[in-house]
Amino acid sequence: MPSSPPHRPGSLISRGLKPVLGLVFVLLMLLGGPVGPAAASFADRVDYTLTNQSGQDFHGQQLAESSFAGAVAREADFSGADLHGSIFTQGSFAKSNFSGADLSDVLMDRVDMGGTNLRGAILSGVIASGSSFAGADITDADFSGALLDRSDQVRLCRSASGRNPVTGVDTRESLEC
Repeated sequence: MPSSPPHRPGSLISRGLKPVLGLVFVLLMLLGGPVGPAAASFADRVDYTLTNQSGQDFHGQQLAESSFAGAVAREADFSGADLHGSIFTQGSFAKSNFSGADLSDVLMDRVDMGGTNLRGAILSGVIASGSSFAGADITDADFSGALLDRSDQVRLCRSASGRNPVTGVDTRESLEC
């Protein structure tokens, strides 16, 4: 009768958990989250990664450093919200309202911002490579130091007007039109 290999308690679990723990570690590093005791502060951030938030009301909420990576939030209300330092990578926010919102330093690469209301929004320091702002209302928005695709910058300059009520920066100047 063939003998079975000796059973080592936890070996199957350990082998199954290693890839998961590795993935968690990589995600924390990519999202800039600390590893170790300081990781508790990461838990305080709101995580909407890969969720559907379409039509939701986030008006005036404190959402700084939250993750909306891969999220769908079409026609959502983010007006007046603090989204400073958040992650929007590969999200869809078409026709959402970001009027008066703080989107400074947001990572929004490959994001659909088509038809959004960005009136009076602060987008200073955003990284928006590969994103689309087609049909967005950018009146009074501040794009100071933003990293945009050249084609988006040219399109946005066509409709840029006004001065941001919070920063006092002229929209056309912030886009370097």
